[in-house]
Amino acid sequence: MKRILAASSFVLPAMIGGQGLVPDAALAQGARTDWSGPSIGVVGAGATGSSTQTDRGTTGVIGTPGATGATGATGPTGPAGDGFYNMRGWLVGGEFAYNWQYGDWVLGIVGDYSGGSIRGSSNLCGATTLTPHACGTSLNSLGTVREVLGYAVGPGGNWLPYITGGVAFGNVNAWDALTPASGSASRIGWTAGAGLAVMVAPRWIVKFEYLHVDLGSANLFDVVPGVPETVSFRSDLFRLGVSFQFGQPVIQPVAAGQPIYRKY
Repeated sequence: MKRILAASSFVLPAMIGGQGLVPDAALAQGARTDWSGPSIGVVGAGATGSSTQTDRGTTGVIGTPGATGATGATGPTGPAGDGFYNMRGWLVGGEFAYNWQYGDWVLGIVGDYSGGSIRGSSNLCGATTLTPHACGTSLNSLGTVREVLGYAVGPGGNWLPYITGGVAFGNVNAWDALTPASGSASRIGWTAGAGLAVMVAPRWIVKFEYLHVDLGSANLFDVVPGVPETVSFRSDLFRLGVSFQFGQPVIQPVAAGQPIYRKY
């Protein structure tokens, strides 16, 4: 009875205070952070990137024979819309993840979707001596479905460095002021990166993550009739996220004869 009362004197105040923390004594006896189960959270990202616009050139429309555009491409009378430019912007969205833990190894799957603005442009597209003009690219939404592989480290295993990779998809928009012309398309590509997740409190996770996204190249519009413009999109995302992990309380291992504490 004295032992039960002693355990209650620790556990009940912690539960009433909403903390549910595992005591240092339990950590010393081998208590580990449990990364398994579902979680949901919000993510925000700053982004940089680059885009190109290329075509096979036109005949009798612009430029002079052999003229060279901003990217060095050469057509029979110079490129109509070639350009290269950097992009920057931001994204905010949500994510859902599920982890399985095997010892200190953590395997997971995560899906996220964000909205925002990543864009860039140049005033030197198709830059012959006669017809330099503006063109640009933008992306307003991006999603990924990825696998995650991490290894828990630190006191109690509450630090999780990881690598990740999978499928990326987004809607790419592009325009060219020559005629003018514009177009958009939903594109599928790939993403890969790495990150660090930290269990800062029971069930609360803060995550720092880098992702490279490549949505490839595709024809989005005709810069002039019969001349398709190929647009590429690549971006680097630097993300910060906060997630809440769902699940039942986890009973931590403790030495024989010691009270059993629960992590909530």
